[in-house]
Amino acid sequence: MSKKSAKNSGLVYSTEFGRMCPDCGKPVDACVCGQSAVPQGDGVVRVSRETAGRKGKGVTVVKGVLLAGEELKDLAKHLKQKCGVGGTVKDGVIEIQGDHRDLIVEELKKKGFTAKKAGG
Repeated sequence: MSKKSAKNSGLVYSTEFGRMCPDCGKPVDACVCGQSAVPQGDGVVRVSRETAGRKGKGVTVVKGVLLAGEELKDLAKHLKQKCGVGGTVKDGVIEIQGDHRDLIVEELKKKGFTAKKAGG
């Protein structure tokens, strides 16, 4: 390589390993530099509804959850089961299919989170 070292190669995704850590160059799942630490925020979980880029299909979006990794996936799984629908976790944001804002806010409050509806 020229002036760039292997550490700063700019590789963020590999078809073999998926997302790559920009600091250590390893897959995010095997990151050793602590890149996937708990996200920062004000402690308020915001639950909103979005349709943008989904051909009119609405999803409930849960942002601001101060969990990372498996804990966030477990929370998403619990919320999907309570709503009886599918969903995903993308970049620290939980997406639940359909409009389930009221139910999700109540479930998050039961689990001890400070949650509120956001948006219209």
